[in-house]
Amino acid sequence: YRGALWIVGEYCAQPSDIEDAFVQIRKVIGEIPILAAEQRLLDAAGGDVQPEEPLVKTGGAPKVLEDGTYATETALSSAAAARLEAVKKASKPPLRALLLNGDFYTGSVLASTLSKLILRYNQSGANAKKAHAIRAEAMLMMTSIIRVGQSKFVTVPIDEDSQERIMNCIRVLSEMSLNRSVNEVFLLDTKAAYAKMVATEEKKAQEKREKESKVKAVQVDDVFSFRQFSKKGISDATEDYELDVSRATGSNDVVDDIASNLSSVIQLTGFSDPVYAEAYVKVHGFDILLDVLIVNQTTTTMQNLCLEFATLGDLKLVERPSTHTLGPHSFHSVKTSIKVSSTESGVIFGNIIWESGTTETCVVLSDIHIDIMDYIKPATCTETQFRSMWTEFEWENRVNVTTEITDLRKYLAHLMSSTNMACLTPEAALS
Repeated sequence: YRGALWIVGEYCAQPSDIEDAFVQIRKVIGEIPILAAEQRLLDAAGGDVQPEEPLVKTGGAPKVLEDGTYATETALSSAAAARLEAVKKASKPPLRALLLNGDFYTGSVLASTLSKLILRYNQSGANAKKAHAIRAEAMLMMTSIIRVGQSKFVTVPIDEDSQERIMNCIRVLSEMSLNRSVNEVFLLDTKAAYAKMVATEEKKAQEKREKESKVKAVQVDDVFSFRQFSKKGISDATEDYELDVSRATGSNDVVDDIASNLSSVIQLTGFSDPVYAEAYVKVHGFDILLDVLIVNQTTTTMQNLCLEFATLGDLKLVERPSTHTLGPHSFHSVKTSIKVSSTESGVIFGNIIWESGTTETCVVLSDIHIDIMDYIKPATCTETQFRSMWTEFEWENRVNVTTEITDLRKYLAHLMSSTNMACLTPEAALS
């Protein structure tokens, strides 16, 4: 619906086309004001009754509990609430149903479309009486969307962004003869922004085609492998051939960043301790792999050497390392994995215990701090998915920051590099 509304708002230029567009919008939005019409339906269903009305027992499908038994979930609701739910579930025009289901982003797009149609209709020099009539009707639609968004008839209340955008459209229509620059924004700048967006998408598609059509070259002196001529019984022939193919296509080229690996090495004990230990921390998704190197710096044998770890935060140790025996000046590598329950910072601490003769010795290890930034990776999603998640999770939290950066674009780049995030707004829209 949003795409169709945008097309109607941009390309309906003649007064007759604009009048036809209003007729079709009336069909898909239904009777207005929306709130009064819905309240009338509720009153017709007997919604205004005394509080002493009986409770209605409603039940759901049987549910399976943790122990495997079945249970039936029941709830007591008043008859008025049941009638309100019946009114919500009644058949409605498509655009009206979207609004009542909480899709107020589409409502803001409708307000923008109505504003463009009214501004263009007013510029066409049509009948002034008819222009005032459809202008008043458009403003009634917008106020109706806001009022129903604040009522009990919607599943999700209207969000602040959509309400503010619809209010801006109402203000534009009420003052359209006073502010000509805003009219140019609605009628001219939106097409220019769309042209930039199309050019950006075409550029991305062209880069993708060039990347996919890139052919890997083979040198003239490279050796050909004919599997038909290979000797039978050589099991490695096929594997060598597949390895050569993967090398030629570059499908398994994994370049290890040595500097990055070294930065992940954490020293756990001191150089003067009887046992030296350091850990290589590898964060992979929601798994943390610890590769601990243990070195015996004494001239005696360490028996029943055990590496013990404990966690603080939403971290869970998957396996407990087994005991080992280290000879004088020998070393051993121990690997263990830790599961992450939620993306928040945590601490891993522990110690090394071993026996030397009849005595037991313990060395406390330094803490390993797991930063939340290790879990955050830049990602992308569609605008529809972002709007849905924004409404569902209520992500908007205003935080005051103090910075010396005065340019907004530079601050955005600094924020993305510091938080490992990506900007979903296309580059053409930011320019």
